[in-house]
Amino acid sequence: MKPFRSTGLFASTTSWTCRRCLQKPRKTPLDAWRSTSSTAKGSGNRRRKKGPVVLSAATGTLAAGTLLFTDNVKHGYAAVERTARVVSTLAVCINDYRVTLKHNSDMIEENAALLNACHKRCAERTLSVLEKNGSIFIKLGQHLSSMNYLLPLEWTETFIPLQDRCPISSYESIEAMFIKDTGHPIANLFDEFDKQPIGSASLAQVHRAVMKDTGQKVAVKVQHPKLEEWVPLDMALTRFTFATLKRFFPEYDLEWLSNEMEFSLPQELDFAQEGRNAIRAREYFKNIHDAPLVIPGVKWGLKRILVMEYISGHRPDDLNYIDSNGIDRDEVSAALSRIFNEMIFGDGAPLHCDPHGGNIAIRKNTSRRKPNFDIILYDHGLYRDIPKQLRRDYAKLWLAVIDADEAKMRKYAYEVAGVTDLQFPLFASAITGRDYRVVTKSVVSARSEQERDEISGAMGDGMLQQLVQLLGQVPRIMLLILKTNDLTRSLDENLHTRQGPVHTFMILARYCSRTVFQEQLEIIRRHGSVLWPSNLFRLLGAWGSYMRVELKLSIYEYYLSLRRGLGYGAAPL
Repeated sequence: MKPFRSTGLFASTTSWTCRRCLQKPRKTPLDAWRSTSSTAKGSGNRRRKKGPVVLSAATGTLAAGTLLFTDNVKHGYAAVERTARVVSTLAVCINDYRVTLKHNSDMIEENAALLNACHKRCAERTLSVLEKNGSIFIKLGQHLSSMNYLLPLEWTETFIPLQDRCPISSYESIEAMFIKDTGHPIANLFDEFDKQPIGSASLAQVHRAVMKDTGQKVAVKVQHPKLEEWVPLDMALTRFTFATLKRFFPEYDLEWLSNEMEFSLPQELDFAQEGRNAIRAREYFKNIHDAPLVIPGVKWGLKRILVMEYISGHRPDDLNYIDSNGIDRDEVSAALSRIFNEMIFGDGAPLHCDPHGGNIAIRKNTSRRKPNFDIILYDHGLYRDIPKQLRRDYAKLWLAVIDADEAKMRKYAYEVAGVTDLQFPLFASAITGRDYRVVTKSVVSARSEQERDEISGAMGDGMLQQLVQLLGQVPRIMLLILKTNDLTRSLDENLHTRQGPVHTFMILARYCSRTVFQEQLEIIRRHGSVLWPSNLFRLLGAWGSYMRVELKLSIYEYYLSLRRGLGYGAAPL
């Protein structure tokens, strides 16, 4: 196989082909075509008339030009059609909201009912556009469907079907993409290649295959070929939509959504970069022994094609599989907590910013006693690095939250996100997913139905506008950390563990305490040798603070295990 170079995953390597293979004569389809052409040219010395040849060439050129023109016309027509759908639906929805909001009735219930009906109408119109345009609009709709903390229920529930309506590209279009990107048909690269994908998402689909020569089973992730054609236009339409909404409804500025999408989408569409991310994460966690994380190995990758080890498992919310295989839900929850806390607080760790249930799998591992499972992490397209000082201030913020120290909470909320005292209660709720009154008492208790209802009611009573404005000013990296927190919290709740959120908060506290201790050690080293009397006292003070937290957590962990053994539930810290 001809080695993939500059556009591939390892642009710096000179060859991906072993010495023995390089010595073998290789023929690509292009070589075969050249060989056939040479044979045909030398098969006879008869003089040919120039007329038919010139006529044939002219006819071929005209036909090619006509086809090209036809393709351009088709593309232009489709572009106008896509644009018209977005613009017309946007205009209708804006007008619908303006008319509805102008309606002032003395009956509060009537106003609420009218607004809810308007939400539903506009959501259904928008859903129709997202489904017809496809491409990145499906991904946008999927993202919006999970934003129930920000959007009305009518919008998020209407968009839920998009989670299961991902496009499937035809095998023929995938074959054409392989030839265009690699210079080889699929059969030249794989002994077997399942024509039906085993999974499909908004940006890509995955096929099972068997590599040539090695016979290894692999997962081949391929980008939907049509994305290349429509992403620039669709991003422009998304940008236009949010800018127009801001113009008519300035109090609901959601431009940060399109800005974040514009920043992250090119990275998610670069599968060579995704391969590099996967290799980096795999190398980092190779030495983290308390995290049973498996990241499939990368074989090779290009911008639109990524070949990795085939490793399968079950979704983390497949409780029947977990229970029937004797896997402890609390241990799964703890392992997930350690993995993502390591990504957030680990020195030099890469942060996976899209850890939803579809990107994580659980499989039984009988080679060890505890834990008796592996956690498989897929889809490494969206990664970030957290600056060291932000990571440390974020750790101090969480230690303050766990200690219910409101003064320190406010201080570090300002440090990590520029949050003012006025905005702090809302930010505290956003970062923990809890009612502010709970945050200032004990955040580790489980969320009740009453608390969930009160949060939803508060959003309806005017907090939504404040949250939109707050998220618009929070640094982008903090938005991604908040997103990761929200997704991992959802994973934990779906496991329905015996201990609730208590154990995960204890793991979080340990990582935060370790991060702060490492910062204190670094400060001490800046002042000279640790053996100097003044530095030695600082070291003993830092170590004492660290050990106090460790001791408190160890005692509480023992207390929890006793309660569990006696059949009692978890108690708040």
